Amino acid sequence: MTTTATNAGEISRDNYSFLQQHVLKASGIVLDENKHYLLEARLIPIVRKESLKTLNDLCALMRATSAGRLSQEVVEAMTTNETLFFRDIVPFKVLRSTLLPPLIEQRKSTKKLTFWSAASSSGQEAYSLAMMLCEMGLQDWNIDILGTDLNEKMVERARHGAFAQIEVNRGLPATHLVKYFERHEMEWRVKLVLRRMVRFEKFDLRQPMRMLTSCDFVLCRNVLIYFDMDTKRSILSEIAKTMSSGGYLLLGAAETTMNLSDAFERNAIDGASFYRKK
Repeated sequence: MTTTATNAGEISRDNYSFLQQHVLKASGIVLDENKHYLLEARLIPIVRKESLKTLNDLCALMRATSAGRLSQEVVEAMTTNETLFFRDIVPFKVLRSTLLPPLIEQRKSTKKLTFWSAASSSGQEAYSLAMMLCEMGLQDWNIDILGTDLNEKMVERARHGAFAQIEVNRGLPATHLVKYFERHEMEWRVKLVLRRMVRFEKFDLRQPMRMLTSCDFVLCRNVLIYFDMDTKRSILSEIAKTMSSGGYLLLGAAETTMNLSDAFERNAIDGASFYRKK
């Protein structure tokens, strides 16, 4: 394959459009016209791994091979996997101090709570929930925390439950690290007390969510911003169906259900916005 381009990030308008459509079809993510920098950051490593020279070469190879490993790699590279333990700590504080106590009182007989961490990436959010519940003395409860993500590699990472030093340094209190993780060579692995509370599955949020029922809390943070309006409405409609009456939805700080769904009412609590299912 030959090319006269010397800049690895060089890409033609036609190939940019090709990647836009490919990512949209595979993930529902809308890639705006001004995201060239994101393409370079995420896809240049694949260009180099495949011994290619430019993004144009990558597109040519994708067109030639159609579906398959390379196409999946590109989609997974374009999905955002930025996360950390106890990310944006305020929602966790509100859960612990305000929303969970009355529900715990109501569920004393069944001792069951259900959480869904949508777009869970490598698992930090789900494991953070588990640690918070343990700190509240709920280890003997029937806790079901489901983490889902479109990116299969992230799902496998989350299941493995092993994190590098730099990852546990981000948001995780030292006391929690000692209490809930064990050192294994160069990584920190989640202990069994958390593992038995959390499970991970690959899932596309654009699919029907019939297998999810009676979720008390759904955390779907910083996800809707990547979809178009119709997809946002569809996702919120499906999420509402998964939730128990009076359950709460947590979105990212820049996200809202306004003009998208009438199934929720906004509750502003101590600087955090939770959306209660009507």
